[in-house]
Amino acid sequence: MRSFIFLLVTCFGVTLSTFPALASEYRLVMVEQPGCAYCAAWNDQIAPAYPNTDEGKFAPLVRADLHMGPPEGISYARRVNFTPTFILVKGDAEIARMEGYVGEDFFWPIFAKLLGEHTGFETAGKD
Repeated sequence: MRSFIFLLVTCFGVTLSTFPALASEYRLVMVEQPGCAYCAAWNDQIAPAYPNTDEGKFAPLVRADLHMGPPEGISYARRVNFTPTFILVKGDAEIARMEGYVGEDFFWPIFAKLLGEHTGFETAGKD
């Protein structure tokens, strides 16, 4: 029986480590639309590094089209009117959002503050 439980726990752990978005309690939904210049800037400046950051591992990115509504299983607290809009969700519900993108120099500190205020997240090396 112990062997079976060990096997079950091991398999479950491997499954979660294989699919980190499933293991995360938090996700960052990026609502975008075709032709959005600010979305394109975020995609060029932030998207390549995001999954490798502490923030990206803590809140994996999920993309959503403005005109298609929220991703399946996620609900927004209110309508999204601007792109990009970044919605922090816990489980299936919105807990915070950032509207717009004005550059990487502003994105990271504002996002870190949002994460800290709503989740208690702290970046590595922060005292």
